[in-house]
Amino acid sequence: MSLLAVGSVAYDSVATPFGRADDVLGGSATYFSLSASYLTTVHVVAVVGDDFKSEHRFLLEDRGIDLSGLQRQEGKTFRWAGQYEYDMNQAHTLETNLNVFATFRPQIPEALRTAEYVFLGNIDPDLQRHVLDQMVAPRLVALDTMNFWIAGKKESLLETLARVDLLLINEAEARQLANVPNLVKAARLIQEMGPQRVIVKRGECGALAFIDEHIFGAPAYPLEVVRDPTGAGDTFAGGVMGYIAASGSFDVDHLRRAVVMGSIMASFTVEDFSLRRLLEISHQDVRRRYDTLQIMSAFAELPPNLMARWNHQ
Repeated sequence: MSLLAVGSVAYDSVATPFGRADDVLGGSATYFSLSASYLTTVHVVAVVGDDFKSEHRFLLEDRGIDLSGLQRQEGKTFRWAGQYEYDMNQAHTLETNLNVFATFRPQIPEALRTAEYVFLGNIDPDLQRHVLDQMVAPRLVALDTMNFWIAGKKESLLETLARVDLLLINEAEARQLANVPNLVKAARLIQEMGPQRVIVKRGECGALAFIDEHIFGAPAYPLEVVRDPTGAGDTFAGGVMGYIAASGSFDVDHLRRAVVMGSIMASFTVEDFSLRRLLEISHQDVRRRYDTLQIMSAFAELPPNLMARWNHQ
């Protein structure tokens, strides 16, 4: 099944208490597409400058990622620099240089406009609608956003959400968007804005999925080593959408598995800087973590004596 991702390709410089990496490949579309490529074929629409290294293009294409929609413009590629303290859930932005990304206006190649599954990365909601205007009847549209757009362009974001099937958002952003402190209430209010499927990312606490009237909680995969959480949310989204596109279904059961797959893919990303860990794993590694989470999350029915006691009350 065809999966289209629109977002950023960037060069990151990241420092954490466990090391640093400078001018490494990053960006929402990069993390998303590499994650999803373990499950399906991904088509990327993004923009890079003339400083974008050919080795990085070859790296992505070698994973079967279609870059026919990658625009190359004169200038420099988007660059971001950030730092994490021991609280690895919060990045402190040190520098952002949008460069060619500042004038990015996604143009979807004709051959990709019939993509069945569309992921709109964290870009201006006006541009997200511009992408949707070019698409021909996608089966499912998923969207990511952030506090910057919620605070600065909320009306535009709401207009976009009305056209979206699935929203991926972290818990602070969910509360901000809905303007309520309770996470469950926030998710239900967001569903009233348009997307009937809302996945709330909760970092090391896993994720909560609100699928129509159903609620599903997926744990994060337990890790002993976390070196760099940059791109974890985009990798999570790649796992979710990659599974949906591969299965061809987004009913409740498949969406539950998709959320688990998102958690697994994100667990690999945070184990090293940039894309290093994602590039070295195998399908067997993914399967082993899936099996582990399945065992971790399973629990039995109540014992017969307790059921009998309750049934008599």
